Amino acid sequence: MRTRFAPSPTGLLHVGGLRTALFAYLLAKKSGGTFMLRIEDTDQERSVEGAVENILRTLHWAGLDPDEGVVLRGGTVTQEGAKGPYIQSQRLELYRAGAQELLAKGSAYRCFCSPARLEEMRREQQARKEAPMYDRLCCSLCEDEIAQRISAGEPHVIRLKVPRSGKITFTDEIRGPLSFLGHTVDDQVLLKSDGFPTYHLAHVVDDHLMDIDLVIRGEEWLSSLPKHLLLFRALGWEPPRYAHVPLLLNKDKTKLSKRQGDTAAGEYIAKGYLPEAVVNFLALLGWNPGTSRAPHSGTGQRPAEQEIFSLSELIEAFSLERVQKAGAVFDTEKLDWLQGQWIRRLAPGDFAERVRLLVAAEYAAAARDRAFGEKAAQIQERITFFAEAPAMLRYFYEEPRVTPELLANKAQKITADMLPELLETLSDALAEIPETAWREERLRGTIEHLVAEKKWKRGQLLWPLRSALTGLPYSPGAFEVAAALGKETTLKRLATAKEVATERSGQSA
Repeated sequence: MRTRFAPSPTGLLHVGGLRTALFAYLLAKKSGGTFMLRIEDTDQERSVEGAVENILRTLHWAGLDPDEGVVLRGGTVTQEGAKGPYIQSQRLELYRAGAQELLAKGSAYRCFCSPARLEEMRREQQARKEAPMYDRLCCSLCEDEIAQRISAGEPHVIRLKVPRSGKITFTDEIRGPLSFLGHTVDDQVLLKSDGFPTYHLAHVVDDHLMDIDLVIRGEEWLSSLPKHLLLFRALGWEPPRYAHVPLLLNKDKTKLSKRQGDTAAGEYIAKGYLPEAVVNFLALLGWNPGTSRAPHSGTGQRPAEQEIFSLSELIEAFSLERVQKAGAVFDTEKLDWLQGQWIRRLAPGDFAERVRLLVAAEYAAAARDRAFGEKAAQIQERITFFAEAPAMLRYFYEEPRVTPELLANKAQKITADMLPELLETLSDALAEIPETAWREERLRGTIEHLVAEKKWKRGQLLWPLRSALTGLPYSPGAFEVAAALGKETTLKRLATAKEVATERSGQSA
């Protein structure tokens, strides 16, 4: 199957566009076919410099490199394939030839109406509460008048001549059977007065000449589908299959917009999202995999739906049959959850190397720390973004700031006046552990013995220990941190915490 992604270079690639590219890529790869990239830049006024590069770099980041068309090679935009050129502004003669053929067949006509007249016409229609449509004033012009006006240099466009009677029917791959009444379809402009085509003519010509089997695009193009089908029919071509994917929605079910959140894919790259997480997330927006994981034996629970998919797993599982019609809510909380899941899936060594540079930028000692991998392993299960690593590991490279408020904990029933005794008991017990036995298992055993021997609960010992070592309300477990810090640093920080607690206790007294 030959599929294509055909964005307009009018700015940064939208997350909705990236999802469309993903769906087209998955279907091409699943069929052993070709994923092509075409640039639709016929709206020259809206084209933005650097937009093509942004599109290509974003696709590459997501793992969706095109097999054919406009590609990025060594940082340079180029074109590869036998169906080119793949940039529409370089194909103008093909569109003009198509427009001339439509004129010759009586399927299109020239329109000389000025923008001012068209605007006045639309205002009058809206005042009558009619759907704005061209009134076909120029459809009845005779050949002599047309020739005279062309000869006089009068600007004009070429419009599609839509049959006013009958129905236009089609079966969409997602929406199913569709039907459009001819009299509700506008006579669309096909070729503008500057000689550039509109999307409607250009994509029809290109999809035919480039042998596209399936067009995936947003549901906002559904109303234009009959115009495109008429164009294929008038030119004597078989249309490709069409699949109109659901809109992306904000949480309030309005169309996803910049006003309510980030919409450019590059903004998620800049925030540190993994490509695996974003691709996984976008695939689930409007697509139901229909797969499940068995629950743990004996739980009696229903199987949970599979949510974690690699790109290769998506290629195998994806199908248009399971794409829904309703809009898909762009839930960043779900994206963050997936981000965390993909962080956990990184090999520990890979994770450590990815965060080492970030930590070393703030704490130079991290760059030469031979035990950095062990320290990084403590936060891999707790981190969502790599950028969180310096703050989460800082207690390894600088003395933590400890306060009585941090050491005490109402939930654990630890009051400020209990802290000096708690911390002293911890210090005395941990000091008995030999340096050679300073490991998580021995630390755990010592604390468990204290819990059994003393009147305190487990949390009443672990909370102040962890807080004293890290200076953080949330961090890896006390045993992990103490083992990584070593005996000397652990006892030193407990002593500092005891001083802080004793000073506050004395002030209270």
